[in-house]
Amino acid sequence: MKIFTLSEANEALSTIVPMVQEIRRRYLEIQELKPAAKAASDASNRGGGMAGGSRYVSALYETGRLMARLEDLGVEVRDPERGLIDLPSMKDGRVVYLCWQIGEGDKIDWWHETYAGFDGRQPIDRRL
Repeated sequence: MKIFTLSEANEALSTIVPMVQEIRRRYLEIQELKPAAKAASDASNRGGGMAGGSRYVSALYETGRLMARLEDLGVEVRDPERGLIDLPSMKDGRVVYLCWQIGEGDKIDWWHETYAGFDGRQPIDRRL
């Protein structure tokens, strides 16, 4: 598990944010394409083609590829639709999460305990 300092996490946002935005865009595309992909799958089971499902499969693949890249960087994607991510950090000798989502600007302002989730977010104490 990679552990980020607040400074490292904020610096990494310039690399992370474009990927999170693309994941969100792809995730929304997947939701939109789901009915057509299902219809294409049903048609293929009856001898028809899968043309309607290729964009869906491509969007799934790209989303997975981007999520794997973020995971390799130590970032945990919590909600692809909201663009919500957590970055492990240390506070008072224990692991916590620095928390950021699309629309929150160019620095991380929130953290939460590993068990607390989004509802347990607290403003960053700059000593983190």
